Amino acid sequence: MTYGEQEGSAYNGHFGCTCYHPLFVFNQLGDVERCALRSGNVHSADGWRTVLEPVIARYHGTVKRLYFRGDAAFAHPEIYEFLEAEDIGYTIRLPANRVLQDRIGYLLKPVGRQPHEVRRYYASFGHQAQSWKSPGVW
Repeated sequence: MTYGEQEGSAYNGHFGCTCYHPLFVFNQLGDVERCALRSGNVHSADGWRTVLEPVIARYHGTVKRLYFRGDAAFAHPEIYEFLEAEDIGYTIRLPANRVLQDRIGYLLKPVGRQPHEVRRYYASFGHQAQSWKSPGVW
């Protein structure tokens, strides 16, 4: 959150405040590899390539296998295609999607009394959205 007329800050409807919207790349240890301070009103994935490409370039040839994990803002075919072309494994959360929710509906509806502990259920199935060039596995 920012106060006053700070240069580059802007109202962000998702966060409900005037702020910056930084983009971070972290490694597996939680260390920041690269970041960009962006205006508060940009999309969460805006400028992803300029932040991610230098990190990938730095690790190519020194790390056997690279992996990318992103939130739903990064669920775009352009990003999938880039990661696949660079031979980078990835997991990206998809935004709420009626088709996929219907496929796992039986896992979302609790039966009987609610447990006191957290329970996680898993399912795996193939799916291909119309805009995708190849299917994903869920």
